[in-house]
Amino acid sequence: MKTTIKFGSVSGIDLFVHWTFLIMLAGIFGFYVYQGLTIIAALAGVGLILSVFACVVLHELGHAFMARNFGIPTIDIVMYPIGGVARLARMPREPKQEFLIAIAGPAVNLAIAGVLFVLGSVLGTTLSASSSFQPQANIISMLMWINLGLVAFNMIPAFPMDGGRVLRAALASQMDYRNATHIASLIGQGLALVFGVYGMFNGMWTLPLVAAFVFMAARQEVQHVMDKT
Repeated sequence: MKTTIKFGSVSGIDLFVHWTFLIMLAGIFGFYVYQGLTIIAALAGVGLILSVFACVVLHELGHAFMARNFGIPTIDIVMYPIGGVARLARMPREPKQEFLIAIAGPAVNLAIAGVLFVLGSVLGTTLSASSSFQPQANIISMLMWINLGLVAFNMIPAFPMDGGRVLRAALASQMDYRNATHIASLIGQGLALVFGVYGMFNGMWTLPLVAAFVFMAARQEVQHVMDKT
């Protein structure tokens, strides 16, 4: 069974969406309608999700183009409900290269937020955080804060997020690559456990799912490095 659907290609990099993402969109639309929203309002909500989707695609392309700059091709980019993954043909072992590739994604989101800030200021849009997530908030302000949130979230020092790779790059500049991976992985797993427990005790049920994904990905990263060295 084919689990992904190709929806485009950028500079020779194929873009795919996992089928669960489409199910998520349908579920969100149905939930809005069930809550009594009009079809137009439900479509607007789905449109916001698709706008965030586009920002995440640009984030992953940032990784891909920086990797290409170091001669590392990207196999493809796959979008999932919890984010995107740019599958590189190989991971860099040079700490500086890994740092720049990892930081390129959040840098794109930061640039998007900057453009939206300028655009919102020119148009006279209210850009405060408190007003940006009200029901009638402007999409420009909402997307600006969402992109800033993506920067903060991705820079958490836990695999497979960008902050975890930045941490490993910093450690690898001072020690063996395998030891750097082990330390970065342990930190990532520890943070995942903290977030998971916090989510369970505070009714944030998506947080334990993300934490479980981060925890397993951190373990897989260690195993991958062990197999390659």
